[in-house]
Amino acid sequence: MTLDRFRPYVSRFLDPFVTGFDRVGMTPNGVSVLAFGMAVLAAGAFFLGGRADPVWYLVAAVLVFINGWLDIVDGALAREQEVASAGGDLLDHVLDRYADIVIIGGLAAGIGNYLLGFLAVTGVVMTSYLGTQAQAVGLDRVYGGLVGRADRLAIIGVAGVLAFPVSGDLGGLTMVGWLLVFLAVVGHLTALQRFFYSWSALD
Repeated sequence: MTLDRFRPYVSRFLDPFVTGFDRVGMTPNGVSVLAFGMAVLAAGAFFLGGRADPVWYLVAAVLVFINGWLDIVDGALAREQEVASAGGDLLDHVLDRYADIVIIGGLAAGIGNYLLGFLAVTGVVMTSYLGTQAQAVGLDRVYGGLVGRADRLAIIGVAGVLAFPVSGDLGGLTMVGWLLVFLAVVGHLTALQRFFYSWSALD
């Protein structure tokens, strides 16, 4: 189901952004840092959406979508500038993991449900870990499974939009609470999918 497989088809939509960043002298690493900054701002907006005014959920959703878009642009910019490197890939993945953590932290802190936040963030981190651990044991990097990062960001963004008008409880949890449940369950299932895929590929 992962949206990552559609990355090649959005390349033509990236051109204006790649050209713009290149003209102002932005590096791919700079775009990666900017994407992380959007994630931090999204986490703060999610916190305010749960504690202050639900309209902040809309702001958070926009910031999450920007984070996801910039996460595609940095790689395209690296290819355009012909500066793709292992170091840039490392920085991108490290910042992506921290972005995932702070966004989920903001969601959980906003509704004060840290147990759901813990379960969600461990599922997300293990999904990413299993994807790269396959590479560490001699396989290709694994992006498959129920939900990849692109899917996750899209779902978080959509849930953020829906959390504004639907701010009450739904079966005992808010929209954000159910989002955390989803991230926890699907995250761990995706991690297990990647583990068993890698395990079987090693036989």
